[in-house]
Amino acid sequence: MKNRKEFVLLVILAFISFNMMAQPNVHNQSTEYEWPKDSLVKIKLDEWQNSKFGMIIHWGLYSVPGMIESWSLCSENWIERDSTITYDNYKKWYWSLSNNFNPVKFNPEQWAQAAYNAGMRYLVFTTKHHDGFAMFNTKQTDFSIAQGPFKDNPKSDVAKYVFDAFRKKGFMIGAYFSKPDWHSEYYWWPKYATPDRNNNYDINKNPWRWNKFKQYTYNQISELMHNYGSIDILWLDGGWVRPLESVNEEVRSWGANIPNWSQNIDMKHIAEMARAAQPGLIMVDRTVHGPYENYQTPEQKIPLVKLEHPWESCMTLGDAWGFVPNDNYKSSYKVIHSLIEIVSKGGSLLLGVGPSAEGLIPDKAVKCLNKIGVWMNKNGEAIYNTRTTEIYHNDNVWFTQNKDGNKLFALVCLQEGDKIPEYLEWSGNLPAKGSKLILLETNKAVKWELINGKIRVILPRGLSKETEALAFSFRPVVKPAK
Repeated sequence: MKNRKEFVLLVILAFISFNMMAQPNVHNQSTEYEWPKDSLVKIKLDEWQNSKFGMIIHWGLYSVPGMIESWSLCSENWIERDSTITYDNYKKWYWSLSNNFNPVKFNPEQWAQAAYNAGMRYLVFTTKHHDGFAMFNTKQTDFSIAQGPFKDNPKSDVAKYVFDAFRKKGFMIGAYFSKPDWHSEYYWWPKYATPDRNNNYDINKNPWRWNKFKQYTYNQISELMHNYGSIDILWLDGGWVRPLESVNEEVRSWGANIPNWSQNIDMKHIAEMARAAQPGLIMVDRTVHGPYENYQTPEQKIPLVKLEHPWESCMTLGDAWGFVPNDNYKSSYKVIHSLIEIVSKGGSLLLGVGPSAEGLIPDKAVKCLNKIGVWMNKNGEAIYNTRTTEIYHNDNVWFTQNKDGNKLFALVCLQEGDKIPEYLEWSGNLPAKGSKLILLETNKAVKWELINGKIRVILPRGLSKETEALAFSFRPVVKPAK
């Protein structure tokens, strides 16, 4: 027994150095995009584009030791594990975390309130990550939160209560679902080793096994689409599970192995079922460009220039997607400046937060979200329901406009610790002659003048010294028709 305890302790200690690693092959931004043809999807997509700010929640087995999500199971050259532990023993240890995952303080209302206070308007929740552990009451496997030590808890069907809590706050609801499933014998066949993220057998030679996996995937997504109320977004991760003919240079740039067979799970069949159950459903088949990637998802980065099609940057509040003890959370300045840049370039920000194994968002993260919300409460008009402008950037000033195009917003990013200046200047987007310039923080007009083609805004005294950014609204100069 003593040796067993030392073994487990050794494994966990090995992760202290590993758990802050980020996946190196994050998704890049492509300009390839196909607009949806379904009118209901277009309406839902427009509603989503109005929201601008959302929360993605990674919560699963990896939350128990507080380490990187799922990826430690994979044997790729960027993964580090203790060399004294065999790979098979490591996998057994990881799978056994299901026997210890008992989140007795699970409080989805706390999560929803923290997101609401931050000014967020949509949710993406990890119903299943690559490790295959389901955070919902699936009938396809016993490997789920609803079948372990938490099974007798009234909230054991975790996804149901997460979705319900956020719906009550008026959020759009998104279900994250991993297409690969490393726990399923139909994806990682125990007959063979598991060298990388891909399925570990030749699909061309074993079509029966792959068809079983396709049915398994279809059935789980069907459960989510039929048993969990209204769903707005199906957010599908694991872009290497795709038709072989769709593999392009973008995919090859990830550096991951590309097998000689097609990991096609028949997305058309899944989409027809999902949209019959959830009319207008937004589908996000990440990096698989075409009819089932209704918006794109650059990860941990912001595109260099604005994009005219729908997109979001998914980024972490801390260094990790899931819960990690003593994580380094970004400042409200960093998050708000990223949000401003993203929205000005036509996108949305999906911010990652990881609850603890007990089921609570850490207090430090909640405090950070609250600070973001203070700014959003005063300046949200310049973020929500806006679209990008022809001129969207000038130095530290970013621009958005309302959907009618008759009101412009200038958002000036300020550096933490700097004094509020007496005046600000920008060029490019100027107020119409005689129009008022409203400082959103006070909802009052401020003085402005035009000097050498630049607008100079005189700031009132008494503004908060801890203001992350100042936002102004004004009526734009009307351009003559061509």
